[in-house]
Amino acid sequence: MYMSNQDILKIALQQSAIECNCNPEDFFEDENKIVTAQFPENARKYLTEPFECQLVSYGTNIVASVREDLTDVVRDYINKYPIEHCFETPNLHVLNDELQKHDLRICFMAEYFLPDVEKIKRLECPYEMRVLIQEDFQNLYVPEWGNALCEKRKELDVLGVGAYDGGKLIGLAACSADCDSMWQIGVDVLPEYRRQGIASALTSSLAVEIMERDKIPFYCAAWSNLKSVRNAIKSGFRPAWIEMTAKSRAFVDEMNQ
Repeated sequence: MYMSNQDILKIALQQSAIECNCNPEDFFEDENKIVTAQFPENARKYLTEPFECQLVSYGTNIVASVREDLTDVVRDYINKYPIEHCFETPNLHVLNDELQKHDLRICFMAEYFLPDVEKIKRLECPYEMRVLIQEDFQNLYVPEWGNALCEKRKELDVLGVGAYDGGKLIGLAACSADCDSMWQIGVDVLPEYRRQGIASALTSSLAVEIMERDKIPFYCAAWSNLKSVRNAIKSGFRPAWIEMTAKSRAFVDEMNQ
C-alpha cells in the first residue's frame, strides 16, 4: 500500500494523540495545550504508566500531558518561553526546579524521525545483507546488538536486516513492534566495520521492508547523538517531532547508577 508523507505524518499524530490524551489537530493549534495524562492500552509498548509530565511538539506548539497537580506549573513554563527554548537549557532548569518540588526530574529528551517517501530507498552495502525474522534473533541478545534488540521485550522484536562478512554478523538493524501501526528501528555496527555506510544501508533497507508490510518505520535519537542523527537523515528519514519526559527522582537516580 502506497503512503504519502502526509499519510505517514497523520498516523504518527494519531499515535501521539492517543498517548497524550488529546486530538491530533491539537499539535497544530496556535496556542499550547495542557491535558491531563491518562494511560491508554494502545500506547507504545515500552510506555508502562501515565505520564507525570510529557512535553511533545511537532514544531507548531507544545502539547503537555501532565499529572493534574502539575497543570499550573507546566502551563506557566510553556507559555513563558519560545517553543524551542522549552526543550533546552537554560530554560529547562526552570521546569526541572519546579518538578523537583514534586519529587520529579527531567529524564528523557529525544527527537523522532519519520521516513520521507521521496528519499527512502535501499542504500548499497559493501557486505552481504539478509532479512531476519524473530526466530533469527534468539542468540543475538548480547551487548553488541543492544541498540537493535531489546532483551526485556524480545516478543516485540519482529524484523531485521543483518550485514555479514562471510558468516560473521557485523551489523544489525532491527525493529520493535511498539504499536499497531508504527515499528521503531535500532541499529548497531561492530566498531571495526564502522564508517563504511553499513548503518545507513541496514537502516534504509529495514525501513523499506517495514513499509512493504504496511507499517510505519520510525527512528529515535538524542540531539547530542550526531552519529545517530546523521544515520537517520542519510537513510531517508527527516525530523518529525520531539519529546521531553519527566520521571520520578528514584527512577532517574537508578538510571544514573
